[in-house]
Amino acid sequence: MARTSAQQKLGKKIRQLRTEAGLSQEKLGEMTGLDRTYISGIERGVRNPSIKNIEKLGKALKVKASGLIEF
Repeated sequence: MARTSAQQKLGKKIRQLRTEAGLSQEKLGEMTGLDRTYISGIERGVRNPSIKNIEKLGKALKVKASGLIEF
């Protein structure tokens, strides 16, 4: 049984919060200054975002950055 990586857990949490907020990847990208394809990569667990980008995502999703990485 494969373990879920921290990147995958982060991506799942961001996707959950984004969809709960009714935001598209495109809209979240506009709010954060990040490209939609970059956000897609984060959500799929294939991109490893910097702390700076985690902060941007947290602010846009109205959660503390630390809340994004609590799994």
